[in-house]
Amino acid sequence: MTPDRAAGLAETRRALADGEVSSRALVERTLARIEATQPTLNAFRIVRTEAALAEAEAADRELAAGVRRPLLGVPVAVKDDMDVAGEPTAFGCPGDFPPVAADGEAVRRLRAAGAVIVGKTNTCELGQWPFTEGPAFGDTRNPWNTGHTPGGSSGGSAAAVAAGLVPAALGSDGAGSVRIPASWTHLIGIKPQRGRISTWPWGESFQGITVNGTLARTVADAALLLDAASGNHDRDPHRPPAQTVADAVGRDPGRLRIALSLKPPFTATPARLDPEIRARVVELAEKLARLGHVVEEADPPYGQIGLTFVPRATAGIAERAREVPDPALLDPRTREAARLGRLLGGAPLRAARRAEAVLHRRIGAFFGSYDVVLAPTTALPPPRIGAFSRLGGLATDRAIIAACPYAWPWNVLGWPGVNVPAGFAGPGLPVGAQLLGPADSEPLLVSLAAQLEAELRWHERWPPQRQAEPTKAG
Repeated sequence: MTPDRAAGLAETRRALADGEVSSRALVERTLARIEATQPTLNAFRIVRTEAALAEAEAADRELAAGVRRPLLGVPVAVKDDMDVAGEPTAFGCPGDFPPVAADGEAVRRLRAAGAVIVGKTNTCELGQWPFTEGPAFGDTRNPWNTGHTPGGSSGGSAAAVAAGLVPAALGSDGAGSVRIPASWTHLIGIKPQRGRISTWPWGESFQGITVNGTLARTVADAALLLDAASGNHDRDPHRPPAQTVADAVGRDPGRLRIALSLKPPFTATPARLDPEIRARVVELAEKLARLGHVVEEADPPYGQIGLTFVPRATAGIAERAREVPDPALLDPRTREAARLGRLLGGAPLRAARRAEAVLHRRIGAFFGSYDVVLAPTTALPPPRIGAFSRLGGLATDRAIIAACPYAWPWNVLGWPGVNVPAGFAGPGLPVGAQLLGPADSEPLLVSLAAQLEAELRWHERWPPQRQAEPTKAG
């Protein structure tokens, strides 16, 4: 283990259990890395210095007594849309948010696994955008090139893991918000089945399109964190059958039928796939074919799935906007989206929710012919910091669709998807590809991702130690 970069989750767990390092020492190193990079990367909204050190000392006492739990003493981070007892949950918003009284269910489960929560990572306002910038906390930057965004809305978690500040982190994904930043920071990002990781105290976050997921450098680490955080609150409406996803790492996925889908789903605004990203995704498809899988071009029958997404997303923004202490401080684009959500929150929302069953049947039938869909995660490489800052609501929406048209349909469906690194585009900017499956297919997707990882060894490549100086948003 080196002090300047975190070891992986599994390696850290083993070192703690074997007595090679103390949790206190690990957490001290983690806090030092966070402090050193905050001026450049700005990955964290809240750093729990005193609380994390106290939790580490308690973990060391348990370890010394022979107690073993899945993540006992391991430092991890969570996104600032998740409740951590004693801390505010600002979810990227400005204002004076009071501390919450209790952990959210996902955080509670991480603590039950023994994890030390070192801090809460930055996210854009109410998780709406694929960039992590805002007046409440500044700009979060990409460790691979600090002139560019790490993506969003789980950009802080992605930046923290990609830079080696923590071995893994939780994020949330409502339109690709785990997979997009994973793709733009060279990480594994798992968006699990709806309900796999509880979003409680929100039984259905953003009308069911948002789920909690994991970010890590390796498939094994992302699956390990997923298993530790998985499970349900007694009042959760979605309760998928239990799985131990980490068991699928290293398991032969068998000879799969893989649909290479390069066409963006229906959007009102045209979206063009960057030629370099196309080339990287096609190279992955060719690698899968060499591994023995049957790969052919085919697109899921999405239809006008976007008409079901907008009412759910904007109604969710309206719900969350009502919870902030001072709505007048919100970005005008947030207030505009909340107004639209209030307008669509009746009959259009009910129709959108009913349409999900139809989509399940239609797109589910596609998986009678194919086992997995391989698609780009984004259409463009990570934009520069500030590229969206001066845009109005409609222009922001158009720019987002142009950059990120591929991820959101799986949020409507509630099914699993895994981002895997696909290489680089332009001046060393990471890009990714999605492995998408039907309901409860996390083990299959993870086994396939791990098979690719064993061949491509993407986790061995790190961002440059000397990061570019921050540039002013132009």
